Amino acid sequence: MMSICLLLQGILVVAALRYYARQRQAMPSRFLASMRVTGALMLILIAGNTLQFTAWALLFYWLGEFATLNEAIYHSAVNFATLGYGDVVMSAEHRLLGPLEAINGALMIGVSTAALSRAFSVALQELVTTHPGPPPH
Repeated sequence: MMSICLLLQGILVVAALRYYARQRQAMPSRFLASMRVTGALMLILIAGNTLQFTAWALLFYWLGEFATLNEAIYHSAVNFATLGYGDVVMSAEHRLLGPLEAINGALMIGVSTAALSRAFSVALQELVTTHPGPPPH
């Protein structure tokens, strides 16, 4: 499951950053384009992370760990975000999947953060080069 999530995240990040670069080039105001496309990038990455914890939830549900898919999704989202509430736990047989998902979530959220940091860095650099000088008072 972790390999599938890593592959999915990699595909999404590359696709999102390629989209970001193409869209940024096509707009007249580089800074505004960067901000708009960075917002779209955020949504794509959030959707990717949501797909990943939903995939984990489907695995938990398929394994019979939860009576409802809603409960599996809640548990999975808590694991993926590394919140660790502990109000819903899996059986001893599958309990190790929780920490594995948490590790996976931390890595994938880190990859998303790196992609967003790059996009913000490019947008800020464009602002500085487009409008040099001290900020207005």
